Amino acid sequence: MVTAITEGIKVSVEATYQAEYSSPHQHHFVFTYKVTIENNSNSTIQLLRRRWEVFDAGQEARVIEGDGVIGQQPIIEPGYAHQYVSGCNLHSGKGKMKGSYSMERIQDGKIIAVTIPEFQLIANIFHN
Repeated sequence: MVTAITEGIKVSVEATYQAEYSSPHQHHFVFTYKVTIENNSNSTIQLLRRRWEVFDAGQEARVIEGDGVIGQQPIIEPGYAHQYVSGCNLHSGKGKMKGSYSMERIQDGKIIAVTIPEFQLIANIFHN
């Protein structure tokens, strides 16, 4: 698990290779990642947008941007957390992701760029 903190907002990410949904011989590798966003600030925040950079070994990096996360724009009160699981497909068995969330501090409307820490996507395709 990797973690980053921006202005009291802690983002932790844990990635898992999904062998049962992957087809290595067809260059299709599936990963899921669980994100936990903890609001350790004194302000209520709302996640408005996401921006991901996906790096796939031997491929061009791609950027994924959009509103919210998995169809939600959660409001997170101080002392609370929001958790979700999403996924990513790679052509190779090795890559990484990183990014940021645009969050609004509700009381004053300030937009904060919250860092999503870089994490590795590595397929465990070795057989015993």
